[in-house]
Amino acid sequence: MPKLPEEIIREEILALKAYAVPNSAGMVKLDAMENPYRLPAGLRERLGRLVEAAAINRYPDPTAAGLKAQLRSALGVPESASLVLGNGSDELIQMVVMATARPGAVVLGVEPSFVMFRMITAFAGVRYAGVDLREDFSLDAEPLLTAIERDRPAVVFIAYPNNPSGNLFDDALIERVLAAAPGLVVVDEAYHAFAGKSFLARLPRYPNLLVMRTLSKLGLAGLRLGVLAGAERWLSQLDKVRLPYNVNALTQIVAGEVLQHGDVLTEQAGAIKLERGRLLQALGKKPGVKAYQSDANFILFRVSHAERVFEGLKRRGVLIKSLHGSHRLLADCLRVTVGTPDENSAFLTALDQALEA
Repeated sequence: MPKLPEEIIREEILALKAYAVPNSAGMVKLDAMENPYRLPAGLRERLGRLVEAAAINRYPDPTAAGLKAQLRSALGVPESASLVLGNGSDELIQMVVMATARPGAVVLGVEPSFVMFRMITAFAGVRYAGVDLREDFSLDAEPLLTAIERDRPAVVFIAYPNNPSGNLFDDALIERVLAAAPGLVVVDEAYHAFAGKSFLARLPRYPNLLVMRTLSKLGLAGLRLGVLAGAERWLSQLDKVRLPYNVNALTQIVAGEVLQHGDVLTEQAGAIKLERGRLLQALGKKPGVKAYQSDANFILFRVSHAERVFEGLKRRGVLIKSLHGSHRLLADCLRVTVGTPDENSAFLTALDQALEA
């Protein structure tokens, strides 16, 4: 008889839970750090015409050369740096880990942080070493540097701002990590549009630095486009594990056109930052709620009986993210994405009701 999956699948994969995406139909969706605003009607019409003319019977440009040139200009990538594109940041993380997964290799990250750093490391059969943040979610320099010295990681992942805490880590401490790390340091700047600080300009100074960006948080989550910038000597090797035609033709066409209208995305990011300030102020006035300052497009907050409050919000048609139970530092923590003014007001009203229930 054929063997059962439990006899074939690797033990570390059997032990995992698949990344869960909840059903959000009919709800105010504030769980996934998406831009709540659609593109302007005129731009959507332009995109419709471009998609209509697309030769989707042909494979896309395998190198996405035209799109890379536009991204280089739009993001301000230093001339000395190269680019690799991915089907979202997730694929770029996978490429980095796969390419560096020598026997005995270690991937290091801080905790809590973006869950895919740890999950993709497990997928690749590599050991992940997590170093806890401080209680206020700041970097704890000495344990982190000690772990780097002890484990000699092939890769260090640092989210800047961090997800799920929303804060920017101290630049000087990250530079100490860059100086101490024997391998790559990947700075994930997924929320750059809402923070305004970046390590891109430091690429020429640090040969082991890679900077990762995504267009998902800017308003193009449905396209799945990630960008990795760094030295050619590294990216030429990572490109070897990139699957052929990984950035599809429609993504290349739509992203290329939208990047020519960058002011639209900038204005939307500005509106989100204004609403972030309003939400932080409102949450700060609620008894029993501790909201953490954020440089991203979401807010982490702590409340007693978080799971009960989370379910209460769902019953009232508002979906956010419960982080309770995912890490000791996230006990009774919930995370809300900054939405439109109406969506944020609906969340605040539902939260009052859930807290009183």
